[in-house]
Amino acid sequence: MTKVAIVYYSGYGHTDVQAKAVAEGAKGVDGTEVNLLKLPDDGELDDAAWAALDAADAIVYGSPTYMGGPAWQFKRFADASSKPWFTQNWKDKIAGGFTTSATVNGDKFSTIQYFITLSQQHGQLWCGVGLMPSNTKADGPEKLNWTGGYSGLLAIAPSDSAPEEYPTGGDLDTARAYGKRLAEVASR
Repeated sequence: MTKVAIVYYSGYGHTDVQAKAVAEGAKGVDGTEVNLLKLPDDGELDDAAWAALDAADAIVYGSPTYMGGPAWQFKRFADASSKPWFTQNWKDKIAGGFTTSATVNGDKFSTIQYFITLSQQHGQLWCGVGLMPSNTKADGPEKLNWTGGYSGLLAIAPSDSAPEEYPTGGDLDTARAYGKRLAEVASR
């Protein structure tokens, strides 16, 4: 059985929707077990969550992009991950990441880059989205990878939207495709 752990923070619920779509895609791969580990508002995980991360074949990081980087709750988790770093518990596990913000750009890549750096500190193997962008005049938000993310999964949720409204369409389809890819790569 392939185990995928998705550890993430969601401030307003939009990143939670994105995380669930990644999980849905991963669960679509036979023999995959998914653990959704939502960080609480204090950014601290319990012992069971840390054990799930240690047991995972793939760890997927997620956070909204706030002021050009991950939420402080995610950073608190990342700092606490120095304990498994000392013993290299996550070495050679597949890693991936996702983020959402209110604007098309919103400096989302800074958050993805943070996840990549964190994964490399742990000796993980980074897995990008693996999809071509939808970048013609005929393409829009309903298309796969319309935000054009290669390194990690990107989504848009306008600041005045509810989680039931955004992310939507192509962003969620891309999240499902990415979850499936991560599970398939981890199963190899």
